[in-house]
Amino acid sequence: MDNGTRRRFLKAAGVAGIAGLAGCSGQTEEDDSGPAPGQIGSGRSPFGDRAIEGGTSMAAMPAMSGELTVYSGRGEPLVGELVSFLEERYADLTLSVRYNSAAELVNQLRTEGGQSPADVFFSVNAGSLGAVKDQGRTVELPDEVLEMVPSQFRDPDGTWVGTSGRARSVPYNTEALSEGDVPDDIFAFPETEAFRDAIGCAPTYSSFQAFVTAMRVLNGEDQTREWLNGMLDLGLDTSYSDEFLVSQAVADGELRAGFANHYYILRVQAGRPDAPIATAFTRGDAGAIFNVAGAAPLDTADDPGLATNFVRHLLSAEAQDYFARETFEYPLVPEVDPIGSLPAIDELNPPEELDLTQLSDLEGTIDLMREVGVL
Repeated sequence: MDNGTRRRFLKAAGVAGIAGLAGCSGQTEEDDSGPAPGQIGSGRSPFGDRAIEGGTSMAAMPAMSGELTVYSGRGEPLVGELVSFLEERYADLTLSVRYNSAAELVNQLRTEGGQSPADVFFSVNAGSLGAVKDQGRTVELPDEVLEMVPSQFRDPDGTWVGTSGRARSVPYNTEALSEGDVPDDIFAFPETEAFRDAIGCAPTYSSFQAFVTAMRVLNGEDQTREWLNGMLDLGLDTSYSDEFLVSQAVADGELRAGFANHYYILRVQAGRPDAPIATAFTRGDAGAIFNVAGAAPLDTADDPGLATNFVRHLLSAEAQDYFARETFEYPLVPEVDPIGSLPAIDELNPPEELDLTQLSDLEGTIDLMREVGVL
């Protein structure tokens, strides 16, 4: 796929669905509004019927029985249908799911320590998974579960595994900008006059903070500070509370461009198929990070085998297809395709030298963003 095709891949997808906002450290969490999911495993999607041809079906996985407490940083309207499906499938399984922001749950696990009732942590991003790992609370998953996804989407120590992914992107208004107006180098943005007083972000949204964290990891504190200050000098609008609103403002012409996860453009187009919005990607830098939601069994699990099996089920063909169809995220099991015209993961250009576990240092990012006045 050439750059032009990859930049335009979202423009033609006028589809309906729901999207997830990632959250950490008290930031804006998932925006779970949207239409009710379709029947899991039905193959129904906004793109028409599709068979689930790859991956491992739940029918080939060990049955689940017993009681399991899941701390979920993914909102109930987003994953509740999947939870209900699992309970209906396994009559002897009782799932107690506590929904909250990923950051609040990380803090709760820290406070509860070894007395926590949690068996599994289901996170919206790798940073929160890394934070729980840093507490010493995660336990190693078996190889047969880890190996269901590529190595870059799981903990190098094998204690958590990604379940779905999202790409950072740059939505832009096609009536104000052409494709060539959007640089593919994130460090060219502060010098791009086409963006002056017309580019926005959601600074309290954790995926934006993960992007800034990635820049700190890849380029250092000083260069990241310089980039943030440069964007503020350019007139970066930091008034948006989430990235759907950023994307909507781009489609409305209030902004010429913005920063958002890839699926928000799809959500804007769900209600406005002819909206003048397309998406661009940077290449090989912090603006192109590919983050993951994921899950980890915890050291307080009453039944470690059940906790592990629950994580395994999130990688089933049915669950992976659910994430593709209902959240427009990327399935991480390679045999399950993304929905619609999304490019394959290997056609994106995330920074190769970034380990997703390095995104756990959000406190330093928040301090820096406050220092420069982005927060």
